[in-house]
Amino acid sequence: MGEGLWKRVGRIVSGSVNTFVSSLEGAAPESVMEESIREVVSTMDDVRDELGRVVAEKHLASKRLMDMNKKHEELAGQIEIAVKEGRDDLAEAAISKQMDIEVQIPILEGTISDSAAQEKELEGYISALKAQEREMADALSDYRKAMSEKDLGRVPTPGAETQGNSDFEKRVGNAQATFDRVFSKASGGEDAAVHSSRQEAVKLAELEDMARRNRVQERLAAIKGGGGNA
Repeated sequence: MGEGLWKRVGRIVSGSVNTFVSSLEGAAPESVMEESIREVVSTMDDVRDELGRVVAEKHLASKRLMDMNKKHEELAGQIEIAVKEGRDDLAEAAISKQMDIEVQIPILEGTISDSAAQEKELEGYISALKAQEREMADALSDYRKAMSEKDLGRVPTPGAETQGNSDFEKRVGNAQATFDRVFSKASGGEDAAVHSSRQEAVKLAELEDMARRNRVQERLAAIKGGGGNA
């Protein structure tokens, strides 16, 4: 969930309705309360959108993992056939593909696990926001009843009703700006490092390719020797 949305949920859920109501000294406290309820509803909609994205991501990752496991098994059978036919070139190609799949499987498993955790967390946020909406609605209802029975007799202080929101928006803005700066700096630093050590990166890539070819040969030798998939 985005930093801004997380901050919104945290501020709403941790806020006290009693404190909020007692601090209302503005000219239109009822309007402020209604707007706050609308903010809760809007935040819930945003959280639901995020939840939908996370669920979709988990579904796609699960499907991709299933397909990769199936492909890995198919390749194992093809490797055996290639070895029996003396086609080491085909066996090596299949082994190389298997190795590509094997390095992707843990990433997909991690994505599924992370998505499941996020899904549970977002569902908890929605439940908390619903509870907060009900609490605010009750407070608004009580306020309206009180206003219908008698005049509160309070002298309004213009602008006070927006101070809390203003402070919150400022904090969120600062947090988001800091996040953006750090992300931008990290991205720029990475690009500069790659640019300054291009020759070293090429050598490392060549070394990795050499090591990969060696692993393919070792696995093929193990299969031919009756050791099975390495």
